[in-house]
Amino acid sequence: MPDNQYPKRRPRKQPRYDRMILPGLLVICLIGIIAFVGYKMVKKDNVKTANSSKVVQSQKSGSAKKATSVKDKQQSSNLPKSKASDWNLVLVNRENPKDELNPELTQLGNIVVDSRIAQSAEAFLTAAQAINPAEHFISGYRSVAYQETLYNQYVAQEMAADPSLDHTAAEKVVQTYSQPAGMSEHQTGLAIDLSDVDSLNESTTAKEIAAIAPTYGFVLRFTEAGKPSTGVGYEDWHFRYVGVENAKYMTEHNLTLEQYLKQLS
Repeated sequence: MPDNQYPKRRPRKQPRYDRMILPGLLVICLIGIIAFVGYKMVKKDNVKTANSSKVVQSQKSGSAKKATSVKDKQQSSNLPKSKASDWNLVLVNRENPKDELNPELTQLGNIVVDSRIAQSAEAFLTAAQAINPAEHFISGYRSVAYQETLYNQYVAQEMAADPSLDHTAAEKVVQTYSQPAGMSEHQTGLAIDLSDVDSLNESTTAKEIAAIAPTYGFVLRFTEAGKPSTGVGYEDWHFRYVGVENAKYMTEHNLTLEQYLKQLS
């Protein structure tokens, strides 16, 4: 067959790589866009969640502050119109020592008290004896000189009872139930010791007596809860006259005299 009669082979087409690259790039771009949009949406949701948590925390914090503010306002609005300088709120303790005050005194049985509280103290005793006939006065006003003698006796007794105690250690023990001269409320004539027994913290009706005390203007001066502010532990026998209105407010709000005076300042 002549050369020109052979079927002619079509020339082989070369693949068009440029046509393949473009769709591939479009697919890659599309995947990238989808991934980017998805990332943004997740991040946005996380931001919303975080912001929601912050809002909830802020609301809780705001509610707590509001509740505290309301409580403070209520307490402040009920605060008696008393002054820290009032005679029945005089403060005597280890941080606030006083010289002899020389109050005018009235005899009540075996004790003497500031004459201004004699009637209230007598009424308090009568009410206490209605609860427990054994209730009686143990102590009232003490001069600074007498308090010094008594305090030194207590220190000597503690050292004798426990020879391992030096004078300083014995004083620390004594100060859980008695104070140095010039630092005891008894020199004001406004404090009384009242109990059905002559032993420390062994009264059988202490809670009942403390509950009626504010009616007569007295507060249980040293409670266990108040120890951080008074520096003195629980004494079930020691009552302090502060006036009826002050006593009721202090008892209702569980305030020591130290704490109450800060509110009045």
